[in-house]
Amino acid sequence: MDTTARGGETARGGETAQTLDRGLRLLHLVADAPGGLTVTEAANRLGIGRAAVYRLVGALTAHGMLRRDGEGRLRLGVGVLHLARRAQPLLAEGALPALRRLAEQAGATAHLTVVEGGEGVALAVVEPTWTAFHVAYRTGARHPLERGAAGRAILAGRAGAAGPVSTAGELQSGAYGVAAPVLGVPGLEASVGVVALAPLDAEVVGAQVLAAATAIATALS
Repeated sequence: MDTTARGGETARGGETAQTLDRGLRLLHLVADAPGGLTVTEAANRLGIGRAAVYRLVGALTAHGMLRRDGEGRLRLGVGVLHLARRAQPLLAEGALPALRRLAEQAGATAHLTVVEGGEGVALAVVEPTWTAFHVAYRTGARHPLERGAAGRAILAGRAGAAGPVSTAGELQSGAYGVAAPVLGVPGLEASVGVVALAPLDAEVVGAQVLAAATAIATALS
């Protein structure tokens, strides 16, 4: 048995795992820095040398996971968005049971909204089966986070508030919404809510929305 060769393979395997760990940590650091990071800032936070960070940046940039803006700061690349879009169907599938239950309970169109590019995007929508009229809400619809219950709930979640948010007529005249943030899922900013053509009982529907948010967080964790 060539113990020297095996020892060398083990050492290389350890180095590869360490490099992978550092690369993933770097991606998380950049994702959590809205203004981007300099190489020096990244090196300090990772506790490694600038040369090591440059090597990580080179590999991640080649795969589209990182990019450097006009000031040389590190930012996420389009490759991350590509992976996120590939994961979205899995997120929607995991949320559908809770959304169906919520739509039937509230008699209103239920939706899961996620953050993409600084906007809220309807990732999954379920309409109730027993109502004569309900809001037609299109999957893929985008809106500012500052308008509508879904976006406002996400902003509330960022501030640590888990309670339901109610709005009226902010995205569509005559439409009423109640939403709550989906909390506790690493890497995901999202909300679950309902939208209807008539005022919603904030207490009753709010409790239903909170229950759906908890169920979706559990399903996606």
